[in-house]
Amino acid sequence: MNIDLIKSSYYYDLPEELIASRPARNRDDSKLLFYGEKNNQHQDLNFKDIVHLIPENALLVANQSKVFPCRLFAKKTTGAKAEIFFLSVFPNKNNTYPCMIKSSSKKNIGDIFEYEGIQFSVAQKNLDGTFELFASGLNNSLEDFLFEKGSIPIPPYIRGGVSDEEDKVRYQTIFAKSTGSVAAPTAGLHFTEDVFRKLKERGVDLAFVTLHVGLGTFAPVKVDDLSEHSMHTENYFIDDQNTKIIQDAYQSGRPVIAVGTTTLRALESSFNELSSGNFSANEMLDTNIFLHPGIEVKSIKGLITNFHLPESTLLMLVSALIGREKVLELYNHAVTRKYRFFSYGDANLILLK
Repeated sequence: MNIDLIKSSYYYDLPEELIASRPARNRDDSKLLFYGEKNNQHQDLNFKDIVHLIPENALLVANQSKVFPCRLFAKKTTGAKAEIFFLSVFPNKNNTYPCMIKSSSKKNIGDIFEYEGIQFSVAQKNLDGTFELFASGLNNSLEDFLFEKGSIPIPPYIRGGVSDEEDKVRYQTIFAKSTGSVAAPTAGLHFTEDVFRKLKERGVDLAFVTLHVGLGTFAPVKVDDLSEHSMHTENYFIDDQNTKIIQDAYQSGRPVIAVGTTTLRALESSFNELSSGNFSANEMLDTNIFLHPGIEVKSIKGLITNFHLPESTLLMLVSALIGREKVLELYNHAVTRKYRFFSYGDANLILLK
């Protein structure tokens, strides 16, 4: 069997102390591991050095989806504690909201959960273990309510998933715009206005896609044979202005650099339409693309990303660019040099030939 299609081939040993529990004091103070495929060399740098590494006249494309505070610690009318994890702030056709519920008691249709006078009642139980809640008593939108009362959904491997007020600022990119994600597109967390300004001075432009990151991004691969893995689906769209910028870049041959794996998923899913000028702007699309070695990536000349979990689909995605062995070599180097890993960790820039 092809070793690149075996899940355990993507394992690496990571000391727990290298999992970042907090971000760097300043966003652009993170370390940067740079790898250039052309010379097959890597360098240990600071993220601020990225302004000298991105090719002149390149187009950076980032994901402008905004994380919403989707965790709400409520109580059942019986008094039992419950955690509601909203999967969207947008109501379904029947005016309910999809969510997951964690509670010590059974969860049945008709159950009511309360938070400061607001009631959420279970309208439906779904086959995948999620629920549909009807909200009553909201003065404004659920989005406004959660931004005031909810908690930011940091991953469970960061401080046990318990967030605080600092996370409401730092687990969000400075360019976040469209609410919809339950996890941050973390590669973008390193960018500052100063970095963008210096890149602009070198002729590097910026464009955006909007891909709402779902819980599926954390879903483990449950099969040993990657050809049997079913990838999660995420929604994305690109507005008129950004569609034009991206299409022009492809048609003029400008190098396109993706900021993050979610951006790459959107670009690769629409590459044929974008490069031919036939993309439907503003249309909500979905992607379940699974990038791994053996799948050719056509949409980018480089990727800015963080360091990902062992045996994760994100690690497999990075391996699709430069090969599994090279990625594991870089990751083992990062461990030796004590880079900080995962969502709040350091960055990795890969430039392709």
